[in-house]
Amino acid sequence: MIEGSIVALVTPMHPDGALDSRGLEKLIDFHIEQGTDAIVVMGTTGESATLNEDDHCDVIRQSVDIAAGRIPVIAGTGSNSTQEAIDLTDCAAAAGADACLLVAPYYNKPTQEGLYLHHKAIAEAVDIPQILYNVPGRTVCDLLPETVERLAPLDNIVGIKEATGDLDRAKDIMRRCGDDFYVYSGDDAMAMELILAGAKGNISVTANVAPKAMHAMCVAAAAGNRREAEAIDNTVARLHELLFVEANPIPVKWALHHMGYISEGIRLPMTVLSERYRTPLTQALNDAGLL
Repeated sequence: MIEGSIVALVTPMHPDGALDSRGLEKLIDFHIEQGTDAIVVMGTTGESATLNEDDHCDVIRQSVDIAAGRIPVIAGTGSNSTQEAIDLTDCAAAAGADACLLVAPYYNKPTQEGLYLHHKAIAEAVDIPQILYNVPGRTVCDLLPETVERLAPLDNIVGIKEATGDLDRAKDIMRRCGDDFYVYSGDDAMAMELILAGAKGNISVTANVAPKAMHAMCVAAAAGNRREAEAIDNTVARLHELLFVEANPIPVKWALHHMGYISEGIRLPMTVLSERYRTPLTQALNDAGLL
């Protein structure tokens, strides 16, 4: 299974919102050069909510082709429709993705039994490693530890991205599900502590702009070296905060544009970062040695 610093990759777009294939290639090559351990495409940071199914599958296929086996590709394929999630997961498997990331169904607020049956149906329908993704702040749906424990024995459900920001919750899941079930931090500010506690990695927004630092922090934390991990994490701690001053991926796409990696394209209803946040974010990038 995949461990370490896993970037939740933005989806480069032209100013008119069209997909930017050259920009995607540039970003993936950048992450390989910088030591990122794996990439997630078509997650929240990749604007999955505003891409139609054809675009969604196109980005997955392009990413797998560009990566060409040099770095694992995890495809975001979750939906609040079980059949759509199956279709997207099937698309990712056919494209050659290494695993899929499946967000808990959003908006329609299923019961815990509904969540169990939803993920069970996808696992049984498509033979590819699947990582659950719990982010109730966005989905208004909380995949509880006891439901995760029910899902963990299914052969191709291999882990969870836990993005509640609750360290005790993540530790509870690790206790319930055992070492063979991989817990990943979905919160950059919590990632170091969670990896020190036994998590297998971090699915990171900050890694978009600071891949080398996030990889090094994950390596140090996984080795149990708290002092080194803290020293590295402190260099990007301000970014953990400022990359969420507006809804993700607004700040991180602006930061990458400011750094010269992508154009300013973003799809409505997401908008370009507000002027008042640009100076502090620029300062944080400078302080981290990224500009």
